[in-house]
Amino acid sequence: MAEDHPKAITHLDATGAVRMVDVGGKGESHREAVAWGRLRTGAVAAAAMRDGTAAKGDALAVARVAAIMAAKRTPEWIPLCHPLLLSGVEVSVELQEDAVEMTVTVRTTGSTGAEMEALTAVSAGLLTVYDMLKAVERGMVLEEVKLLEKSGGRSGRWRRASS
Repeated sequence: MAEDHPKAITHLDATGAVRMVDVGGKGESHREAVAWGRLRTGAVAAAAMRDGTAAKGDALAVARVAAIMAAKRTPEWIPLCHPLLLSGVEVSVELQEDAVEMTVTVRTTGSTGAEMEALTAVSAGLLTVYDMLKAVERGMVLEEVKLLEKSGGRSGRWRRASS
């Protein structure tokens, strides 16, 4: 059991078979999750993003769309995730000298959280940047993807300690 979670949620039934957790008895609440990730690039890829000169087009614009689409389709990628009716997905991108950082905030009202949607969105968005720029720089590295915070539901608000 995770130390920061009051009750372990299991995807195994009493016999050990995989199942989708039944969230039907949980109350609906406004839920929000924020995830962040970083793709380390080199100067050539960073310049192509900054100047909008990537041969495939505006890598950051396409990455934003990819992140939103991924958030909406997370249950198709992560087998035991519940389909959620999302009320909002916000994508922000910060271009560094040697990296691109993406933060995604996902909102919903329902009986289960949106952490997986936010994490999936960041992953897909940054992988899209890689795809858009791999012709000019193959050595990019997806360094980190992490949940920054979540709110709503029985467990309330959780925020990652600085790291």
